[in-house]
Amino acid sequence: MYSLLEAVLGVGRELELSEVLRHIVQAAATLTKAEYGALGTVGQGAYLSDFLPVGMTDELIARIGPLPEGHGILGELIRHPESLRLADLTQHPASHGFPEHHPAMRTFLGVPIRVRGEVFGNLYLTEKRDGALFDADDEAVVSTLAVAAGVAIDNARLYHESLRREQRLEALGEITRSLLSGAGIDEVLGLIARRSLEVAQADSAAVLLPRDADGLTVEVASGAGAALMADAVIPSQGSLVGLAARTGEPVVTRDIRTDPRAYALPDFGQGSGPVVAVPLTVGENTSGALRLSRSAGRPPFDASEVRLVSGFAGQAALALELGRHRKEAEQVALLHDRDRIARDLHDLAIQRLFATGMTLQSAGRLIDRPEAADRVGRAVDDLDETIKIIRSTIFELRSERAPGAGRGLRRLVADVVTAAAEPLGFSPSLKTEGRIDTDIPAAAGEHVLAVLAEVLSNVARHADARHADITLSVADEVVLEVVDDGTGIGGSAAGSGLGNIQQRAELLGGQADVQDRGPTGTHGTRVTWRIPLQPA
Repeated sequence: MYSLLEAVLGVGRELELSEVLRHIVQAAATLTKAEYGALGTVGQGAYLSDFLPVGMTDELIARIGPLPEGHGILGELIRHPESLRLADLTQHPASHGFPEHHPAMRTFLGVPIRVRGEVFGNLYLTEKRDGALFDADDEAVVSTLAVAAGVAIDNARLYHESLRREQRLEALGEITRSLLSGAGIDEVLGLIARRSLEVAQADSAAVLLPRDADGLTVEVASGAGAALMADAVIPSQGSLVGLAARTGEPVVTRDIRTDPRAYALPDFGQGSGPVVAVPLTVGENTSGALRLSRSAGRPPFDASEVRLVSGFAGQAALALELGRHRKEAEQVALLHDRDRIARDLHDLAIQRLFATGMTLQSAGRLIDRPEAADRVGRAVDDLDETIKIIRSTIFELRSERAPGAGRGLRRLVADVVTAAAEPLGFSPSLKTEGRIDTDIPAAAGEHVLAVLAEVLSNVARHADARHADITLSVADEVVLEVVDDGTGIGGSAAGSGLGNIQQRAELLGGQADVQDRGPTGTHGTRVTWRIPLQPA
């Protein structure tokens, strides 16, 4: 009786659950003089989620192989949670025998452990040392210990849950502060992956976002194999994350390697066992999944841990939603700013330039010296040209599309010019005149882009130019002109590499002209490509 009391007190002194469980099974083996003992934790689906043996060396346990899952005699207590004593367990109908290297066992005593009325697990004891059978006294002692063990386990779980709750609140507070500070999406998602991994005691974590209809991409990863997971694509079909994203419900598996729902297992999943995948959901919208895994052999994620991970997934979904709204707000602000700039240019700059030009024209009539009058005339022409450039800029600013819409031809032409800067070694100048985005049909616009890219490519390869001026105008016809200050093309080289632009012009009823601007080697080349304007 004293030994039992000491065992009960010893069990109650521990608060760390793993230590409590080990103390329980060691105490049970000592009290009954059993050679071997084990405590199996019953998980969801009537299987053993964890198995803690005593009496065997680590080397012997490793030689035996995977720990029991709850078949045979062990499963008998799971299906019928009542005390069970056997003189020879090998003779029981439920016995499945022993794996290779497993020590021989005959006598058996099994007792369930209940926590708050529900079966937590079972104590398994075998091979009483004196060769006798386990008797009613042994059963009574272990049953009494099991009652005390249930209380100790409950206390340890409450303690563990309080610590985890504190960790969760601390993690969620850190994530909330990061969200409110305006941190980038990748930074917030990385923080969520790290903190969910720590609180849920997982080995790896990843946030996956939709890539297309067929797969999800690992946006951020943390823990074991994070480098291997980076930017990996997991198919929507045949994966737990795909199933979670499609159904909007958490998906849990004890061992992903044998789960038929995860037949498209990625390389970084080969060492995993327990996995939980939780959808990133805001309202009715699902935008990916949070995946946590533990290495093979570790306990699976229980219901409380799934709820915990769901909380982190909710934070990740919120971060994505806030990021989307923030980006839209920035785009709207940019459009408003462009409208303001366009309005100011129209109302202030153009009006002042126009007034200045009128003043200079009037003053020019009063100038007697011809050369001075010519200079004033050229200044007026320059002002007119400047007004055209500003009007073109205003039109471009006002023709910017709303977020998500397509891009206009003016912007695409600018993109071609920008892309050509690196091979050219300088940035060409671009001037557009007329309603480029609205008057030039889409089919003609594709030819404009192709011709411009080809001409600039020829300038980069052959002209040895330091400057190039590009003009795209539309009125009665579409005219693209590229003028460079390179070496020129020479008589025999006039058609070299530029046949395509002539063919494109003829296809649309137009023409192309390639000329030296002056003596070869001094003034460069002028390419003019024109087509009649067709209704857009």
